[in-house]
Amino acid sequence: MSGHPTEIKLHQQSRLLEITFDDDACYQMPYEFLRVYSPSAEVRGHGVGQETLQVGKRDVGVLEVLPVGSYAMKIVFDDGHDSGLYTWEYLYDLGKHHAELWQNYLERLTAVGGSREPGSEPESKGCGSGCGHA
Repeated sequence: MSGHPTEIKLHQQSRLLEITFDDDACYQMPYEFLRVYSPSAEVRGHGVGQETLQVGKRDVGVLEVLPVGSYAMKIVFDDGHDSGLYTWEYLYDLGKHHAELWQNYLERLTAVGGSREPGSEPESKGCGSGCGHA
């Protein structure tokens, strides 16, 4: 069972969140990775297969990290997303499985013809130029 973080650092230049746990595990996770794996209902849906694939998040930034009780933190992203509660256990899991989760995300992105580049919604969404819902 994972413990509590002893240190959390934001590296704004490299867009990395560095988190060290009390068992000395230390993980560096890109903001984009944390954003596309947000534990919010908006991203994860309400069950298996209900997930909303996040696209165009390559340049996403983190404005701040806010503690939530003694068990989690909220990450405020610069695209306005802030509804995910990242528990220590979830963050530990993300860090530990970063490589395979990232690979999984890239495969899903390729499967739908999505892109990590900002402003690149899949063609099936309609207008595609970021003008909202047609």
